[in-house]
Amino acid sequence: MIRRKVHVFFLVPAIIAGVIIGYLLSRQAKGRSDVADAQVADAERTEYTCAMHPQIRQSGPGICPLCEMDLTPVQTGTGQDDRVLTMTPEAVQLSNIQTMQVGIAAPSSGKSLRLSGKIKADERRAAIQAAHLPGRIEALFVTFTGEKVQKGQALARIYSPALVNAQRELLEAIRLQGTGSELAEAARNKIRAWKIPEDFLREVEGSGKIQRESLLRADRSGYVIAKKVTVGDYVEEGMPVLELMDLQKVWVVLEAYEADLPMVRIGSRVEISTPAAPGRVFPATVTFIDPILNAASRTVAVRAELQNAQGLFKPEMLVEAVLRGTSGSNQAGLTVPGTAVLWTGKRSVVYVKVPDAPVPSFEFREVELGEASDEGYQVRSGLEPGEQVVVEGAFVIDAAAQLNNQSSMMHRMVSNSMTEKISVPDFRQLMAPTFKNQWGRVIREYLALKDALVATDRGAASRSARIFLEALNGLEYQQQPWDLRQFVQKNAGPLKATARAVETAKYVEAQRQQFLYLSERMIQCIRTMGAGGQTLYVQHCPMAFNNQGGDWVSAERPVLNPYFGDEMLHCGIVKDSL
Repeated sequence: MIRRKVHVFFLVPAIIAGVIIGYLLSRQAKGRSDVADAQVADAERTEYTCAMHPQIRQSGPGICPLCEMDLTPVQTGTGQDDRVLTMTPEAVQLSNIQTMQVGIAAPSSGKSLRLSGKIKADERRAAIQAAHLPGRIEALFVTFTGEKVQKGQALARIYSPALVNAQRELLEAIRLQGTGSELAEAARNKIRAWKIPEDFLREVEGSGKIQRESLLRADRSGYVIAKKVTVGDYVEEGMPVLELMDLQKVWVVLEAYEADLPMVRIGSRVEISTPAAPGRVFPATVTFIDPILNAASRTVAVRAELQNAQGLFKPEMLVEAVLRGTSGSNQAGLTVPGTAVLWTGKRSVVYVKVPDAPVPSFEFREVELGEASDEGYQVRSGLEPGEQVVVEGAFVIDAAAQLNNQSSMMHRMVSNSMTEKISVPDFRQLMAPTFKNQWGRVIREYLALKDALVATDRGAASRSARIFLEALNGLEYQQQPWDLRQFVQKNAGPLKATARAVETAKYVEAQRQQFLYLSERMIQCIRTMGAGGQTLYVQHCPMAFNNQGGDWVSAERPVLNPYFGDEMLHCGIVKDSL
């Protein structure tokens, strides 16, 4: 899927451009008056705000109490439509704003989806090498796990009293009734049933001597993944000797989230890449979609198959995949490029150029997006064919709208986060004192994990997640009232899964993503089971995760952002207290 990424590095120039635009917007034709009157008029129209947190406004300069950025002067009382930003031609040129006309697009030819996963052994190619006849292992020619075995290769030498007796019977039948007799053929068949080769029989019959030992040969090729016997062991017929896995073909098991499932089909093309073969892409096809959703990760396993004649792919190897949908949208519709969309989601924001305006003007427009494709987003509502949409410079326009206190992406995000309503049960009075203490420890370890992410310390975060997991495992809820017990059982699994994901993640960015899921669940649990005898604060950063926003819990009111760390340490607001 296409995602609009807005990084902090791009915010500063955008905000500076927004300030300049705000200045150009505020230029009004002034009549002749004395300097004192002009200064008084300007003072009455000037306010100071924060581009990151436009809800902060004051009459004089200063520092934003949330993110500690310098407040920026803006002009008030423009009298213009709140959703329309007017600009001078100089401002448009400075911002390099570009538009394109949207029209009916051709039906989409398909979408692409990036997934990650692992190489797994093909379970259908696993095999057990069994003993063909009873006896004692005299010698074992396969000495370690991982050794490659070829079909027909000698694996062991076995002494078998049963085989010795069968040879005696064969020689005695030949002596009494001849080589071609039915009795001799019956004796041969008895030996053949143990998968003894014909040359063994010919040697016995030709020499008249009994062979005390026989070779056990591999029924198929593969790698030894387990040894079941050692020299001197006595084996019965059919008893496992080795476990083999043929890796000539392997599985690629990918994880697809629920929202991605509509585009995953049996037969979808997949392009596999791995760090073990940089620059190479290996084609595969989806052959199986797991019918059961993983409740902890909210993903479904998607399986493709890869040829592996060269042995490049090894089980548990990490891979990346681009999944090509077998079909895209069959209906034509409006499509906008990804660069035009701000705050990507089902309902998002674009800026539309106002037609026939005397000066360049751009309207803030909410649109409902449909499927994403390589060409952009399908628009279900909010735009009409022929309208001019800003495809370059939309974020600069939005920054200018923020500074002028007009409708903007940031205003909308802050408004939504501040008005969110939550209703949960209250089990605090049902909790036994011992369980309250155990829950208090869980909260303390969560806060320690949050502090490690504030410090951008991956190792400390991993250790804190492990201790948090231990605290969760220490919750003795089995004797609690039924409603409380059911609530804990429902939430314990997802909490443990995300804690393990934080512990094992190799990068801080991945830890922070999992911490977001962990925090959402913890907030619900704290509302239900209490804050462990202290006051906690639900805090929110609207800019986290590409402006999708993220919440967390803190024991202190001052904001210390775990999603950005020192990069934007104090960016955020206090949404609620617990």
